[in-house]
Amino acid sequence: MPVFFELLKAEPSAAVRAVLGHFFFVYIHPYMDGNGRMARFLMNLMLASGGYDWLVVPVQRRKAYMDALEAASVDGDIGPFAAFLGDLARQEE
Repeated sequence: MPVFFELLKAEPSAAVRAVLGHFFFVYIHPYMDGNGRMARFLMNLMLASGGYDWLVVPVQRRKAYMDALEAASVDGDIGPFAAFLGDLARQEE
């Protein structure tokens, strides 16, 4: 966890902190119950710290959300997850 907090502290972009913070929290804290809710809450705190609106993952997009997280975890490719969150942010505008 100390490395997690150092990573977040060192990143100047709130949007990047939100993507990385959400992913790494889920990755290092792999509990089935409550893990996603806490990760999304932390993500939104990091977004708010940079003046961004909060994001809500609609139930209809849950599979795409989980697939993007899976790609980051299994394939080591965080791009689809960042793109998914970016798409959500654009839809909120």
